[in-house]
Amino acid sequence: MFQGNRVVDGHADILYRMGRENLSFGDVDSKLQQSYEKLKASGVDLQVFVTFVEPALSSGEQLYEVFSSLQRFYDEVVPKGVSPILSAADLANVRNPEQHQIFGLLSVEGAECLDRRISVLDGLYRMGIRLIGLTWNGQNCLADGVGELRGGGLTQFGFEVVQRMNELGMVIDVSHLSVQGVWDVLDTSRAPIVASHSNAMRVHAHRRNLTDDQIRAIARSGGLIGATFVPPFLAEKGASIDDVLRHIDYLLTIAGEDAVGLGSDFDGIDEGPVGLRDGRSYPDLLERLYRAYGEPLAKKIAGESWLRVLESVLR
Repeated sequence: MFQGNRVVDGHADILYRMGRENLSFGDVDSKLQQSYEKLKASGVDLQVFVTFVEPALSSGEQLYEVFSSLQRFYDEVVPKGVSPILSAADLANVRNPEQHQIFGLLSVEGAECLDRRISVLDGLYRMGIRLIGLTWNGQNCLADGVGELRGGGLTQFGFEVVQRMNELGMVIDVSHLSVQGVWDVLDTSRAPIVASHSNAMRVHAHRRNLTDDQIRAIARSGGLIGATFVPPFLAEKGASIDDVLRHIDYLLTIAGEDAVGLGSDFDGIDEGPVGLRDGRSYPDLLERLYRAYGEPLAKKIAGESWLRVLESVLR
């Protein structure tokens, strides 16, 4: 791989699948798409570990599940040598070519667990959460998701959460958020925002993908779009690594070379696209990026753009 490359994967549901299927992060033959062994083979230096919970649960039950995921991270993932990222200063270790360990950043996907209380957000920050996706596909106390026909934007509490996340230095993720919700966040946030695992609507028309205007606006915020490997977001059928590259190419055209990264959604999908079945396929994608764009731009897509955003938001 090209020299000095840092790789960041902005979204994987490892913790959720560990709990749902009682899978081990450390087992050599683990069924996880991004287990410890596969993560090492992937070349990923910084993995975002998502705490996702079933939206049908009550807010209290969701908070309990978030706590359970955090416990899995600290009890099972960290002891394998994954070092938590809690501050901008910690990111210097990710950039250090002498470091040969894996780093982890914690996120929440769907913030109904906040239960309309900013104090819960503050508590999650103290427990290590540094990135939050405001909704999943449905509606919650912050906003509507893309699956809500009403398509409403941020609630009053949602606006308060955006403002508090800015104050704390937490990354706001608009993947899954309604169209109006995305614009509300862009109009409100003083910090760069991300769509951690989304693709381009013009390449494949799926409700979870972003319009050209959204892509441009996220880039103007100083944020990025994490191209994702979710097959239904890539193509109508038969999705492959070639489709991932098509979306990346289009995102670069619209967002610019500083606003595109990666967000696999491994372990949140039943099966990856052809050529990207699990973390062990990452080197193939990185090699394709290098051949297509050359070393400087390939490095940005692989991880530099994610590191830039994190360094600008985290305290």
